Formats: sequence, C-alpha cells, structure tokens
Amino acid sequence: MIEIDKISKTYDGVTAVDEVSMVVDTATITVIVGTSGSGKTTLLRMINRLVEPSSGEVRINGEATHTVAKTSLRRRIGYAIQGHGLFPHYTVARNIGTVPTLLDWSQEKIDTRVDELLDLFSMQPDKFRDRYPAELSGGQQQRVGVARALASRPDLLLMDEPFGALDPIIRAHAQKDLRHIQRTLGSTIMLVTHDMEEAIQLGDRVAVMDAGRLVQYGTPAEIIQQPATEFVAKMAGGVERPLRLLSLYPVSDIIEEGTAEGEPLDANTCLRDALSICLWSGRDVLPVVNEGVPAGRVTLAAIRARAEGPT
Repeated sequence: MIEIDKISKTYDGVTAVDEVSMVVDTATITVIVGTSGSGKTTLLRMINRLVEPSSGEVRINGEATHTVAKTSLRRRIGYAIQGHGLFPHYTVARNIGTVPTLLDWSQEKIDTRVDELLDLFSMQPDKFRDRYPAELSGGQQQRVGVARALASRPDLLLMDEPFGALDPIIRAHAQKDLRHIQRTLGSTIMLVTHDMEEAIQLGDRVAVMDAGRLVQYGTPAEIIQQPATEFVAKMAGGVERPLRLLSLYPVSDIIEEGTAEGEPLDANTCLRDALSICLWSGRDVLPVVNEGVPAGRVTLAAIRARAEGPT
C-alpha cells in the first residue's frame, strides 16, 4: 500500500505539487492524469525520490521513504518511462537483468527471470534474449522496458507516459498487455498520462491533477459520472462521457434471455464496442456467447440505458 500524505514540491517559490494526499491499494493500477504542468510527473518522481519533496511524506507498506537510502529505495521500485530508455549497447537479456545484477543475483537466477519475463510478454526467449534494442520494433522495445522495470520483483511499478511514443494500434495492445500482466503478477502500478482515455481504460482508480493539486480521486465510473470540477468534466470528455462509461462495462452486465440472428458477441465485449456493432449493422438486438456457448442477447435499448449510468 502506498500512502501519500500532504506532499508538496516548490521550485524557487513556485508550487509544482500542492499538499497532495492519496492512498493506493496493493495490487491495483492507479493512473495520475492531467494536462502539461499539472504536477503529475513531479508527484510520481517524489515517490522514488528522483525528486525530493519540500514537505509531506510518502509511505510504502507503512515505511516512510525518506528513512530509506535512495539507492535501496529505487532498487525496490520499478520505473518505466516514455521511449523505454533501454541501453542501446546491451542485449535484451542484459537490459532486463540490469537491476538484478546490481542486487547481486546469481547469473542462473537472472537468466531464469529474464526468460520468465520474455515468456510473459509473448517474446520467445531463444529468439529475443540476444537481440539489441535497435533490432526490435517500437512495441517490443516498450515491452522490454517494462520487463526491465519488473525484473527484480519490485513492490511498486512507476510508469511515466510509458506508451506516449507508440502509435495508436501498438499503444492499445501495450495497454492490454499491461493490464494482463498486472493481473497475472498482482503488481501495484502507478502510471502518469495526459490521456483520459488511457486513464479510464487502465485505472482501478484515477487521480486528476490540475495546477499542482489533486482535484478528484476515484474510480473511472465516478470520474465520468460525477466530475468534481469543470476541469474534470472537460478531461472526462464532455459529450464523449457516455461512450467512455460504456467502455467500462462488459456485455455480460446486461445480457437478457432470448435469441437473436447474426454474428454473436463474446460476453466480455465492452458495451462501447457492442454499441458500435449495433449502429454499424443497423441491428437492435445481438446474440451473445460465453466461451462459445449461447448465453442470451443484448439490445440497443439496454446499451443506451447503461450509457446514462449503471442501475
């Protein structure tokens, strides 16, 4: 658990982060979102003390971070940045094994961990471990960057705009990979982005920053349905807010009994995609399957009703 207690940062009399307090639960993804200059990256960097707070305290599992040597603290916290930050003259295996090497792991243990992570990221160890970053695609480089951050099994993974340099298609896959890996490993992740769509898709909780202050902290549904300020409402998308709300819920939430003609939807399809299919095909009712077994149907009317908010 991460406790951020009235933390502030001032540069030459200018406040970049102003008394932010929040609690991040174990094994969750918390996304910090805001416009440029809102203080989101400064807040993230104060957690691993890349930036020293002017006041306040950060506690990880009850231990105040200012009582821990910076080097020891950072080796316990994974850190992934935009553009991956890989060492170009290191192989993939050596990049991933950087922190375990500093922690004096045995080479056998490092090799095993490297292969575990490559498998987890769907990169065949025999094919990728001896390659150099320049021989990888942008998406593969980003995967290796995240794998490196996870290599030492850190208590916490911090990510600063990790997908900002990726094209939209690769970015969507990278976000899906991260969610899968977080669920598989039970990692606690804090991620900074300026993209509310990314925050809504990835976050268990979303923290909205504006001018150095935390203006709202809640679930994606709360951010969309009950924006605390005009700024949050604007960030949440204005007229797009109902569509973003639909992206949070699967078809299985509103399945009803009955049958329908046509290509079936999987029960895990989000309601936003189901709405798109209805509108594109001109159909008011779609059949639904769960693991290939007929499970009922979903109607356009039910999808529109959910867009107004969960019952």
